[in-house]
Amino acid sequence: MIVKGTYFQNDAERPLVYGDVEIRNIPRQRLRGEKEKDGILAESVFVGFCGTDHTLMNMGREGNLKEKFPTECDRLVNGHEGVVWVPSENRFAIVLIRGGNSYDPTRYTEEETYFEYGCDQADGLFSDRNYYHPDMLLKIPDGYVKDGKIPLTLAKKLVFSDPYACMIFQRERMEDLGEAHNFRVKMAEHRCTEAEAREIARKETFQRVCIFGLGTTGMFIGDLIRQKYPEAKIVFVARSEEDSPKVSFALKQAGASYVRSIFDKKEELADAIREKLGGTATVFIGSSGAAIEHEIAFQYGVLGCNGIYNSFSLGPEVTVDTMPFGFKNQLIFGSINFRQDHMEEAIRILQNSRYDEIVELIEKEEFTADPIDAYENRIYSKSAPMKTAVVWNETYIDMER
Repeated sequence: MIVKGTYFQNDAERPLVYGDVEIRNIPRQRLRGEKEKDGILAESVFVGFCGTDHTLMNMGREGNLKEKFPTECDRLVNGHEGVVWVPSENRFAIVLIRGGNSYDPTRYTEEETYFEYGCDQADGLFSDRNYYHPDMLLKIPDGYVKDGKIPLTLAKKLVFSDPYACMIFQRERMEDLGEAHNFRVKMAEHRCTEAEAREIARKETFQRVCIFGLGTTGMFIGDLIRQKYPEAKIVFVARSEEDSPKVSFALKQAGASYVRSIFDKKEELADAIREKLGGTATVFIGSSGAAIEHEIAFQYGVLGCNGIYNSFSLGPEVTVDTMPFGFKNQLIFGSINFRQDHMEEAIRILQNSRYDEIVELIEKEEFTADPIDAYENRIYSKSAPMKTAVVWNETYIDMER
């Protein structure tokens, strides 16, 4: 099947292009131990741009995309966040991008290959049509579709299903790790049973939270921590002006306070964060992609003893002086995964959210005319909005709702 789409390739000058793409219906496996199934045809409707895609484009410039390509292909269709229409089932769906030869999509082991884009080495959403594993086309909420169209406001919210599911997983992992890491401390402190201590440790994991970076993932994890732990003290750290629409929206959504990273010295920034938190952080979440994250957390002492450092960005190399680090009993982890139930929960939460307010549209014709320029000067420039998406097929979008 030949369709129009944007795709990555290993080419220094043209790592992302729009044109004809050959799409193959390759049998796909959802999880290890399950049978492979032929893909089901779906049409792309509304698709959001993700920082991972920007990273893949740069990998293409460097010629490092080989392992990402589908079997017997030398390209990878762009995009993995959005809404599709499934003609054979007369319904809209969200594509669950995790899959492949994994026992559990939240745990990655040495004998497995990396899984993304529907299943291991499968294509993305920025094409007119594509094939997806039938069990990975997730249901969207009932009651919204009218006359075969999905409201634009709902499509904007659901474009966040993937990153929001990632953040649900991150909160779950921090709960698990915080409980395991600190319950014995709480047993001694409160002279209580192990079960009681585990509950205390889980809750107090989020006593004071520093979120370094204010993209969508930083905002989402703040939102999710606030939902479950209303007493948590949350501080966002970023470079944007405090009265900017992005910061104002994030602070209200997560019930957080803010430290603008404009200090001359890193010590001053660290002092300002601790002052806002009312002490050292019990959790430090790095989502900015800058090396200053771990410097502020460890070298300048924002992360407290027995605290958790969660590196969620794709950028920085984390370096730590192990002598003081060891005595502080701090825990470092990093992961970018989720299970299907995380995605389903994300879809349920997002339908009632206000996140459509932070999505701006780019015309399909503008994007496809020069996708590299669109990425670099509209979607990921300094002046870019919080989230950019494109209506890929207006036939299925109700632009008035």
